[in-house]
Amino acid sequence: MKLLLLLFISPVLAFTALQNTDKSTINHPLNHIKNSTQNTRKSILVFSATRGFRHASIPDGIKALQLIAARNNWELTATEDSSIFNTEALKKFHAIVLLNTTGNVFGKNEEAALQQYMQLGGGIAGIHAAADCEYDWPWYNQLIGGYFESHPAIQSATILVKEKHPSTAHLGSSWIHKDEWYNYKSVSPAIKVLLELDEKSYQGGKMGNSHPIAWYQDFGGGKMFYTGLGHTSEAYQDEKFLMHVENGIREVMRK
Repeated sequence: MKLLLLLFISPVLAFTALQNTDKSTINHPLNHIKNSTQNTRKSILVFSATRGFRHASIPDGIKALQLIAARNNWELTATEDSSIFNTEALKKFHAIVLLNTTGNVFGKNEEAALQQYMQLGGGIAGIHAAADCEYDWPWYNQLIGGYFESHPAIQSATILVKEKHPSTAHLGSSWIHKDEWYNYKSVSPAIKVLLELDEKSYQGGKMGNSHPIAWYQDFGGGKMFYTGLGHTSEAYQDEKFLMHVENGIREVMRK
């Protein structure tokens, strides 16, 4: 009788122990997967190809953006290879930064991929010469909000804050900064101006009392932020400018 009882109890105890072991070993990895999904890193693409004037500050800009990415735990890909602009590759990026791009940097298929990226809720942040780019592509003009027309010599100017926005919240009502100041043409009436230049504070402005130098807009299903600052290497060591760029990128990121 005792032998029969032991034979009956032993499988039950073994099954119970196995059941408890399964719970402890399986639940842990499942929880880990769930948490890692919830904390998925944002990913940004920094594109700095040039087919016209090439800014010497591009390496400084990439380094500064890498530091910004690191402090935000963003994954950053920096490239000048336009073939990355394809539908599949762009899916992973929460935002694209156009860093001092010049000339015609996109082929037809790449243009179509960028348009689709925006239609799917993507985000573009353009820095400085992103406005000196793709003059033969009307959609790009509407996206970026204006084209470069001319500029005077590098000099200090007073920047007026026109709208409180995450990219301007740290600047007060005005900011004196040294940079290369673009005059623009074909400015879209749809842009929402963040910063304007006070043309009385420097030489060579050609846009009068309304001279936008940073703006944003919702466009084509996505979001766009542009700043005309960022010509000089020194700009990428200026914490005010870097906060302006960082928060501009954050605001256009795809959710």
